[in-house]
Amino acid sequence: MDLQLKNRVALVTGGSQGIGKAVAMKFAEEGATVVIAARGQALLDEVAAQIRAAGGKVTAIAADVSKDEECTRLVQEVLKAHGRLDILINNAGTSATGEFESVTDDKWQADFDLKLFAAIRLTRLAIPEMKKNNWGRIINVTNIGAKQPKEKSMPTTVTRAAGLAMTKALSKEFAPNNILVNSVCIGLIRAGQHERKAEKAGIPVEQMYETMGKTIPLGRVGRAEEVANVVTFLASEGGSYVTGSSVNLDGGLSAVM
Repeated sequence: MDLQLKNRVALVTGGSQGIGKAVAMKFAEEGATVVIAARGQALLDEVAAQIRAAGGKVTAIAADVSKDEECTRLVQEVLKAHGRLDILINNAGTSATGEFESVTDDKWQADFDLKLFAAIRLTRLAIPEMKKNNWGRIINVTNIGAKQPKEKSMPTTVTRAAGLAMTKALSKEFAPNNILVNSVCIGLIRAGQHERKAEKAGIPVEQMYETMGKTIPLGRVGRAEEVANVVTFLASEGGSYVTGSSVNLDGGLSAVM
């Protein structure tokens, strides 16, 4: 299936590892020009080298998207390098959780800045460029806790829930401009944070994944590449009638749609 992503320019935040890296590699495989952004240039350069080695087109830009001025600089550099911005994947952020009484104002603010305000600011900068071509795709990576928050899950579940509300509102506002806005809510996906947790606990990571998988109807933890497949579809012409939707990528774990 030709996803018709050739000559599209896609910006992927959190693009140096995990889901962001997998999404960037999949976009490049489909012929899109990819811009990956994260805080660390060294890791970005490693990913960029892998993409180029596979024949893909990529630009790596170090940026801290929790800061307003860095969001502005990032989009300016994308436009300077490629002249357009067609696809925005708001993927920055890790899972920050704790007991409610232990979460300080600073921790709340940091989570909002990284997960919600980064998406707000980058979207605000991207939409005028998408309007020029009457075509755009914005995909917000959230998690299933946004729909079904557990105890001791803040601030992440709150900032992610706000991201879902923003997704729905934007999808309605910019549908006349053919700018489609969707979200993917991830469940348990293989990631560096799990590997670090296993190392700290002194257990093999595969053993930990096996234990985690027992809680999932499909019986296993998901892979970043599986998330990338869905994100790429939503960004393509194949998903041209999908907007304002939230897809659970959780192996059936969530109890809600």
